[in-house]
Amino acid sequence: MATLTLTAPTALYRDPAVFERERRTVFRGSWQFLGLEADLARPGDYLAEAVAGYPVVVLRGEGGELRGYHNVCRHRAGPLVGDAAGNCGQELVCRYHGWRYALDGRLRSAVGFGAAEGFDPRDFGLYPIRVEAWRGFVFVNLDLDAAPLIDTLRPLDVLFGNRSVPTAVLRRQHPIACNWKVYVENYLEGYHIDAVHPALAAEVEAGDYAVRMDGAIAIHEVPATAGAAEGLWAWMWPNLAFNLYRGVVMVEHMRPVGHAGTRLDYIYLHQDGDPGMQAALATTERLTAEDRWICERVQQNLDAGVYQKGALSPRHENAVAWFQARVMEQIAV
Repeated sequence: MATLTLTAPTALYRDPAVFERERRTVFRGSWQFLGLEADLARPGDYLAEAVAGYPVVVLRGEGGELRGYHNVCRHRAGPLVGDAAGNCGQELVCRYHGWRYALDGRLRSAVGFGAAEGFDPRDFGLYPIRVEAWRGFVFVNLDLDAAPLIDTLRPLDVLFGNRSVPTAVLRRQHPIACNWKVYVENYLEGYHIDAVHPALAAEVEAGDYAVRMDGAIAIHEVPATAGAAEGLWAWMWPNLAFNLYRGVVMVEHMRPVGHAGTRLDYIYLHQDGDPGMQAALATTERLTAEDRWICERVQQNLDAGVYQKGALSPRHENAVAWFQARVMEQIAV
């Protein structure tokens, strides 16, 4: 008989101070999905995003390498780029006072700064971040000493095997009024399928649905009913999922928007003209609407202050228990 595991404190889902700690620990020290390598084809191509409030930019260097920096000028914190994607040519130019940086991060010119004793441009290069790519997906890590990306992704890499990633792209966004962890925990268990996803419940053996942890990867083991298409569903710490179904690869980025909101960024990768794409899109839209409804109701109940502690199912919620323990360890609760 398993030992009873209680849920995490409700403050983890309600307190803005908790999210500030998560920014500095969970998100600053983990590999975060940024975008597709195909969007960085030419030297100077860049992608810019905020990772839990940290503005970053990743670009293709002149030698073809990927380079990443905080999107912050060393002069007075102006942005280096103002768009989510583009091409900066052969240098990054601050949008505030025009300081110019080489693609390797060196300060090339402090435009109009003037002579100042003790000012050495070599001391004012851009703040670097780690960048790595895996199967065409670009990840960043703000911790320069972080372990290589593959150390986290190896179990998923094995599951992908020799699968190819389609090249046609469709993007969708869905705002959800809940703390990011409420949505992640919903993704990490199939316990709710019968009650929340009746159409999905008809396609899988919900009673035998299991989620197992392999390192920092949660792998969904979904026994399908006769005639249903098989797929692959996997989650990567702390807030990314890869869903493969009917030939479509869907990247699901569960992005925190402060402590009280979440935005789901979906990227669908498919073959042009594939009729399965519309079926996959319709299925995902339905499941997302159902998950959004329940996650927002859960957040409202957490905010009401009546609920304090619950118990996690040893049969269905082992991945949720792993996740809650990892978060509390990271933020030292």
